[in-house]
Amino acid sequence: MPKMKTHSGAKKRFRITASGKLRGRHSYSTHILEKKSPKRKRHHRRPAEIAPHDRKQVLTLLGAKRS
Repeated sequence: MPKMKTHSGAKKRFRITASGKLRGRHSYSTHILEKKSPKRKRHHRRPAEIAPHDRKQVLTLLGAKRS
C-alpha cells in the first residue's frame, strides 16, 4: 500500500506540541467582533487545545502516529 499523504489544509491549521498536545485556532474569533468583549477577543488570540473527541481525526489528517 502507498503511504498516506498529510492533509495540506490540516498541516497549516494544527500543530502538535512537544508534549503531544494538539493546538489550533479558537473558534468564534474572526468576524462579528463588535459585540464580543475585549477580554474574550484577547483570549481567542492564543491557541486552543483540540477537544479529545476531534483528536483522532486531526491526527489522521496530519499523518501522525496515534498517541
